[in-house]
Amino acid sequence: MMRTIILSGLMLFGYASFGNQQTDSLISKTLFVDGHDRSFHYLAPKQSGASLLFVIHGSGGSGSGIRKAKQLQVFEQESRTENILVVYPDGYEKFWNECRKAAQTTANLENINDNLFFEEMIRFFEETYNIDTNHVFAMGSSGGGHMCYKLALTMPEKIAAIAAFNASLPDSANMDCIGMDVPLPVMIVNGTADKISPYDGGEIRTDLVHLGTVRSTYSTFQYWASLAGYRGKPKRKLLPDIDPNDGKTIERYTFRKRRMPEVTLFKVIGGGHGFPNDINAYVEAWSFFKRTSFH
Repeated sequence: MMRTIILSGLMLFGYASFGNQQTDSLISKTLFVDGHDRSFHYLAPKQSGASLLFVIHGSGGSGSGIRKAKQLQVFEQESRTENILVVYPDGYEKFWNECRKAAQTTANLENINDNLFFEEMIRFFEETYNIDTNHVFAMGSSGGGHMCYKLALTMPEKIAAIAAFNASLPDSANMDCIGMDVPLPVMIVNGTADKISPYDGGEIRTDLVHLGTVRSTYSTFQYWASLAGYRGKPKRKLLPDIDPNDGKTIERYTFRKRRMPEVTLFKVIGGGHGFPNDINAYVEAWSFFKRTSFH
């Protein structure tokens, strides 16, 4: 079937032209993809050759909504010295068609082609801003983390690295994606006291919608590590407890060898379905992307 792409420009929060310094102004666009209007919001890069970074919202959220998160605002401030095109895409009716087979969302039930949506966004930014297509990254929380996993599993030729927060891979009974078995750098941040996405695996518990079951966090970590060719135990480091009053500590587990994709897990002991105060997950993820993908 012939694919039809229609671009429309709706400017929000001011105008940001390519090549100037107004990178804090958000631009909104719509693509007509596979029969549906799909929207996204982005910050224009400083110059051509920019890295492309997808920041993917969780289930029930929106691209413009997630941008209001405190840690993301800090990340945006710190990233202004870098040549990044930051994109906040919107899920279909606030959800993604990721790899959870049991998900009772419109995106999943209608089998919305989110892969094509991301492919067309990448194409748009390549044609409009001459981005560096070797440096396309994705980070996301909860349902956004699941969409990151899907991109890494099914579109590894388009994605250089991912960071998934508050999300573990679906277990075998709930897996609806056929992975291409291509190793990528993967960073995971999960909390041991997460009451929605259980750290040790099992059923995702939410009043919003049924989403099925997931692997344990460590099994998810080991999946990506094994795919990259690692064996044995990862390197463990206890991170400084910067906020001793929040009741959380972080252990970092890392597989890293030369010429092999790094795979890192931040185990947030006592952490729930959110972000720890001891690190900024978004800043940490961007550092991970630079460390693993810029050679």
